[in-house]
Amino acid sequence: MSEKLPTREQALQILREYNCSAEVIAHCEAVSKLALKTASTLKNKGFNIDMALVEVGALLHDLGRSVTHTVHHAVIGATLAKKANLPNAVISIIKRHVGGGITADEAEALGWPKDVYVPVSLEEKIIAYADKLIEKADVAPIDVTIEKLRREKKYEAAERVRKLYEEITNLIGDDP
Repeated sequence: MSEKLPTREQALQILREYNCSAEVIAHCEAVSKLALKTASTLKNKGFNIDMALVEVGALLHDLGRSVTHTVHHAVIGATLAKKANLPNAVISIIKRHVGGGITADEAEALGWPKDVYVPVSLEEKIIAYADKLIEKADVAPIDVTIEKLRREKKYEAAERVRKLYEEITNLIGDDP
C-alpha cells in the first residue's frame, strides 16, 4: 500500500473512475465538509488530527457504493481501495464507517472477513459521525439516522450511533 494520500481532486477522480453516482459523490462531499468542520473544531481545542486524512477519507468513505448500496459497501469499498493502492488509513476509514461500527459478531453474521469494523482513530470516528449526520447531501438531526436504524430493527447499531454522536459532540462541546 502507498501511504501517500491522494489530493481532494484525486479522491473525487477515484469516485468518478469507479462510476459512483452523482448522488453518492455529492453525499461524500457533504460528509467531507462536515467532517472537516468537526475536525477543525477539535484541532482548535488541541486534538492532534490529520486534516488531509479526514478530507480524503470522508470523500472516499462510500467508494463501495459504486457496487452496492447495502451494508456490504464497506468491505467492498475497502477491497476497491486496496486495489487502488490507497493508504491503509483510508482503507480503515472505508471499512469502519458504517452503522457506528460493526461488531465482530455482526461481521461474522454478514460473512465478512475477520477484521476490526468499529472506528478506532479519531479521524475514523469523525468521519463515521459526519456520515451519520448527512442524509443524501444535507445535514440532518442524528435522530433521523437513529430512528431509521430502529425501524430496521438494528437496535444495537442505533445505540452505537448514539454513543458515537455523544462522544464527538462532547469533544466539540456543542451540537452542530
